[in-house]
Amino acid sequence: MKPSLSLTFRAQACNNAWANHRLLTACGTLDGEALAAPRTGFFPSLIATLNHILIIDWFYVDALEGGWLGPKAFANPVPCPVLADLRAAQAAVDRRLVAHCAALDEDALGAEVRVNRDTRVQVERRDRLLLHLFQHQIHHRGQAHAMLSGTGVKPPQLDEFYAAEEAPLRAAEFAELGFTESGIWSRS
Repeated sequence: MKPSLSLTFRAQACNNAWANHRLLTACGTLDGEALAAPRTGFFPSLIATLNHILIIDWFYVDALEGGWLGPKAFANPVPCPVLADLRAAQAAVDRRLVAHCAALDEDALGAEVRVNRDTRVQVERRDRLLLHLFQHQIHHRGQAHAMLSGTGVKPPQLDEFYAAEEAPLRAAEFAELGFTESGIWSRS
């Protein structure tokens, strides 16, 4: 199969969903007090960091879909203080991002996206906006991963998505997410 950028972005969206799933599953073993406890990071706690990841997904996925949510996404810095609610909201926006990327072709990747910044409209190429979003999410998941290291919970491995030999270990998680290896890596 000939590689394509659209296939690469779809795989990246699936990787994003898988990493969020793994991280939130690990965090699910903590109680609310541990999630809200002060920790060293850009945001003051695990729950604040995880909510930031969700909020940014809402902001950019809405723009990628042609929506106009804009800064309203940031109205509440912790819209999901309970982890179960956060997991459900994150899974929903992850599914939207995977569906969006799965529908892309090479022309759509170069198309402009309009981002509502309230006082101005940012116009960005879709591929550049997606790259920014994925990098942002990796950055903040890394911070949450480091915060998790300060608890009694072992942080999950988040960087084995692309390693073919790790496929059997991902099978159950992929089933929970509705993914298959062939579905991620094929054009159909």
